[in-house]
Amino acid sequence: MVATSQPLAAMAGLRMLMNGGNAVDAALAAAATLNVVEPGSTGIGGDLFALIWNAKDKDIWGLNASGRAPNASSIQELRSQGLTSIPLNSAYAVTTPGAVDGWNILANTCGTMPLSEVLSPAIAYAEQGYPVSPVIAKGFASSLPKLMRYPSGNELLVDGMPPQMGQINKIPELGKSLRIIAEGGSEAFYKGPLAQKISRYVQEKGGWLTTEDFASHTSSWDKPIKTDYRGIS
Repeated sequence: MVATSQPLAAMAGLRMLMNGGNAVDAALAAAATLNVVEPGSTGIGGDLFALIWNAKDKDIWGLNASGRAPNASSIQELRSQGLTSIPLNSAYAVTTPGAVDGWNILANTCGTMPLSEVLSPAIAYAEQGYPVSPVIAKGFASSLPKLMRYPSGNELLVDGMPPQMGQINKIPELGKSLRIIAEGGSEAFYKGPLAQKISRYVQEKGGWLTTEDFASHTSSWDKPIKTDYRGIS
């Protein structure tokens, strides 16, 4: 019923279904839990894209909750530094996070449960800990140099070392952020202290992101691209 790359995330989605939620509730719970137990896959700093089958209208809705580029983005600034593209690991590559707005929209328009309930498994794993699976442990180890570059990466480590397979790992700072979102919705993320902290940090590293970018962020419902295959649309 719920398929993810990590069993704990699949279980979080299944729990929503067992508690009377629908497929959207399950998908949101699974995605939020992946943010904790498989941080490289999805997160509140990233984007969201969703295809939703509307049974009533017999149609597919497409939600584009991708991060928009900061208003101050400047090709000239990049070129003045001799750059011909945006370095992926630089502050220039940071766009306005769209995932939280996507979560909020889907919960309010397509889900049946409050955002606080679908985020509860993710919050519990972040605050109380989760057992690190073999694949995730390998991912942490291979990403160690990148994680050690910034304080935010160090928060994912245990005493400066990558979490080991079977080790109980906690990410309390992420738990605090998820709890703020669960209690205040997307408004608390885009127009509160989290937006201020993220913007300030990105600017300290030379990036463009501002609180105004957060406050003005919007997602859009788009008509999905489709084609015909042997008479089936």
